[in-house]
Amino acid sequence: MSNVPTDQNPEHRKPRVAVVFGGRSSEHGISVLTAGAVLRAIDRSRYDVLPIGITTDGRWALTADDADRMAITDRALPSVEQIAESAEGSVLLPVAPDSREVVLAEPGSVPKALGDVDVVFPVLHGPYGEDGTLQGLLELSGVPYVGSGVLSSAVGMDKEYMKRVFTSFGLPVGPYEVIRPREWERDQAAARERVVNFAADHGWPLFVKPARAGSSIGISKVDDLGGLDEAIEEARRHDPKVLVEALLTGREIECGVLEFEDGPRASLPAWIPPVTDHHFYDFEAKYIDSAEGVVPAPLTDEETAEVRRLAVAAFEAASCEGLVRADFFLTDEGEFVINEINTMPGFTPISMYPRMWQETGVSYPELIDLLLQAALRRSTGLR
Repeated sequence: MSNVPTDQNPEHRKPRVAVVFGGRSSEHGISVLTAGAVLRAIDRSRYDVLPIGITTDGRWALTADDADRMAITDRALPSVEQIAESAEGSVLLPVAPDSREVVLAEPGSVPKALGDVDVVFPVLHGPYGEDGTLQGLLELSGVPYVGSGVLSSAVGMDKEYMKRVFTSFGLPVGPYEVIRPREWERDQAAARERVVNFAADHGWPLFVKPARAGSSIGISKVDDLGGLDEAIEEARRHDPKVLVEALLTGREIECGVLEFEDGPRASLPAWIPPVTDHHFYDFEAKYIDSAEGVVPAPLTDEETAEVRRLAVAAFEAASCEGLVRADFFLTDEGEFVINEINTMPGFTPISMYPRMWQETGVSYPELIDLLLQAALRRSTGLR
């Protein structure tokens, strides 16, 4: 197959990178977009690349190494199924840490060795990939990978426990409530009453969102009690645990964190201006209608220094590795409040993370190289 790297002398061959993307979450299409951008930017003179897509039903598939096919077409997101080289073949990772050989298994055929993989770049977003599950599999296999480990990835995915960690480290967090699955299933009236009491303390509107999802999927802005149940059910379509947040008035500011050899550093921040055709910075605004951020953000020197400090502090609080995008509100009172971190932010052409580092002096190919080099320096297991 043309996209399978040719084996070379082990002592002289380039590091082989498996770019793993797609997945079972509702952010499948966003992950394919990210993979296309990474495949286009990775330096092929320094790395061999093996693209592996995970279909929406969980099959690991060898895919075409063709970034042009991993793009939005007619406002529709791409999928792994569209670019898989086989409708039935499955890519198998090593199951023992003393082997890094990846195998392609197809019905009725002898398994085909695809060669050793030196590092995995998992550009999956959402559950079953960004939440520590894939990271645990790679730890068991003994294969280094880009980004945070099991615990940090899980914390970065679960907005409730993310906020609890940040609070324990003294980082500023906005008001929130959590509706747990059993609570809503057993006594909706009691859960609804708690949210109403929360609104009485903090006011309407409220934002209702899946506790463990990203890319602004499943989020609703609720102006009064009449829209609450519908918003909760919409969030529950993506995650049975629901987060309810109070409205924070102010500017949305983002900041990237990147791991260098001497430790994590923060990028210049970005400002996400209000979007005119959307109620908030939702999925459509981010990915379909290409809402633009402003880099660097129009902040004072003191504000820029503070948000960069807080971004690194959040990275360290959650024990992150590799990269993080930290999202903040700069309130009308002049205080930064951290909204969330993303341990695997988007790398699409309009994504803020690479744009912020571009303005900070790190080009897209350099960014990819730094992430891969950081992963290759780290061992798997406890560290």
